[in-house]
Amino acid sequence: MYEILLAGGWVMIPLVLFSVASVGIIAERFWSLRTSRITPPALVGQVWQWYKANTLDDQRIETLSNNSPLGRILAVGLANRHHPREIMKETLQDVGRQVAHELERYLNTLGSIASLSTLLGLYGTVIGMIQAFNAIAEHGVGNPTVVATGIATALITTAAGLTVAIPTLFFYRYFRGKVNALTLRMEEEALKVVDIIHGEREASATAAKKKATP
Repeated sequence: MYEILLAGGWVMIPLVLFSVASVGIIAERFWSLRTSRITPPALVGQVWQWYKANTLDDQRIETLSNNSPLGRILAVGLANRHHPREIMKETLQDVGRQVAHELERYLNTLGSIASLSTLLGLYGTVIGMIQAFNAIAEHGVGNPTVVATGIATALITTAAGLTVAIPTLFFYRYFRGKVNALTLRMEEEALKVVDIIHGEREASATAAKKKATP
């Protein structure tokens, strides 16, 4: 392995660093973007129980905000639960955009690694071909070993660049899709809470109105 790195030249140094960074980001994103962490399945039901029991106070809302990204969105909406439906939705959408941006952390870096790895591999290929042609110009074509170093550099850097870029690009697109799915899920859950709260309030108001009508 060490001989291969030496044969690839200095281009292998950033490619190795990119591979380490890529693996680290991929592992971190797998851990951070777990569905159970972002959108706990029983969270909306718990909020509904608190609301029905009239125990939805500031302390519970703060606890909810620290629970998960979905809890943070719901907490902001619940803090404005006494406002009209449209205002509550607007506050949810504002914090939802912030949460979605946070879920995309490091993804631009991952995409940049994929692009730069490909370009560095190509750059190493060009350097290797230049070395090969310089060797031919200096020693002629009678001895193929004189161009072996340049060709080895070209092939090794190309392979190394693609080895880093292909899986990095795959996981970049995978995490992009997962973030979009999680964002949509959080939006649906948040709107569900809005509809539940305002639907209950409207139903109570209608019942009270009917009861007051002789």
